[in-house]
Amino acid sequence: MKNITLDMTKASCFLAEGAVAAFEPKVKAAQEALENGTCPGNDFLGWLHLPSSITPDFLAEIQACADTLRQNCEVVVVAGIGGSYLGARAVIEALSNSFAWLIQDKKNPTIMFAGNNIGEDYLFEMTEYLKDKKFGVINISKSGTTTETALTFRLLKKQCEAQRGKEEAKKVIVAVTDAKKGAARTCADKEGYKSFIIPDNVGGRFSVLTPVGLLPIACAGFDVKQLVAGAQDMEKACGKDVPFAENLAAQYAAVRNGLYQGGKKIEIMVNYQPKLHFFSEWWKQLYGESEGKDGKGIFPASVDFTTDLHSMGQWIQEGERTIFETVISIEEPEKKLLFPNDEENLDGLNFLAGKRVDEVNKMAELGTRLAHVDGGVPNMRISVPKLNEYYIGQLIYFFEIACGISGNLLEVNPFNQPGVEAYKKNMFALLEKPGYEAESKAIKERLAKEK
Repeated sequence: MKNITLDMTKASCFLAEGAVAAFEPKVKAAQEALENGTCPGNDFLGWLHLPSSITPDFLAEIQACADTLRQNCEVVVVAGIGGSYLGARAVIEALSNSFAWLIQDKKNPTIMFAGNNIGEDYLFEMTEYLKDKKFGVINISKSGTTTETALTFRLLKKQCEAQRGKEEAKKVIVAVTDAKKGAARTCADKEGYKSFIIPDNVGGRFSVLTPVGLLPIACAGFDVKQLVAGAQDMEKACGKDVPFAENLAAQYAAVRNGLYQGGKKIEIMVNYQPKLHFFSEWWKQLYGESEGKDGKGIFPASVDFTTDLHSMGQWIQEGERTIFETVISIEEPEKKLLFPNDEENLDGLNFLAGKRVDEVNKMAELGTRLAHVDGGVPNMRISVPKLNEYYIGQLIYFFEIACGISGNLLEVNPFNQPGVEAYKKNMFALLEKPGYEAESKAIKERLAKEK
């Protein structure tokens, strides 16, 4: 099997000669700090060798649980937020039929995602949709008290029990949570739900290769063995003893940090395959939450091309030159479709007749990359042989290890997220949550002064 490849020539040309090579000792030190556990956040390094630690027996347990849900549910609702759902959604959306909702595939349950917002209309419409459906729930929360997910799970648990009866509901509600503590663990033990553990040393945004991601992906009918195999091969390909010139993750980390030091503050993840939209969303959380702290960090953004060339294309081509792009390009699409001939040729496109649609897409990609480079936008390209479980597994680990290296190069803790707590503190104070009396008083006085 081929591996994904990285072309950084259209990015490194924006750096001084020898700048990428100069990063080699820094990257080596950054990766060794991960391996030796001497970096900040070293209690959250469980993802580092996670792929190689996954056993066939563990995957068989995941698959057995997924099969139970698949056999007993028309719909499986994944309740989780942030890293508790983005990885699973990224993989499922990438591999699913683009019109799965309309097709209503009889072989596989519909996978829904909830618990990632507090939209009343969204939650009401979800419960209405589920009223005549045999549905199950995968509740993903380490603590069980995250507001968005806990609120959603309350609704789903009550509705599932009302529609299926409490005993039957127990068979189709699964908890993915902490091993020993937290509200979700207490609930799972009390109700007798099947449960899987979120490892203490794996943060949410690095958790897609734990049951957090593997169980929903298996429920959707995809091959988690191949997903893990791809990640395992990439773990080897990006190991600490792999030479810098052969280590894609080390090179990617070096180039993006070199560009950052040169004033490129925004990285835009680009795809030309609509199915990768949520992969970009997963990537944005991985890098945004890992690097954005201490007044530092590359801002992660994303676009779906060619669609967004008709909206964001102008800014990327001629706006402020603080950006660079990383393109994920799929070499071979799953399906084949030829551009048709039209006798009248009113649109003037008969010169494309007989060509594969993907050939047109690839020329749009190449033409755009050349135009953007000419416009002063550095451009890296990650080439993926096919969009399948194996290569998505490679991409996942590639970006994870590169993120760990990059965070260490920035000299931040890549594995914490203290800024996430700021909004929660204010929200709980405004809602007058017990224990927040002093904060409630202070925030009300502040708002009164601002009127």
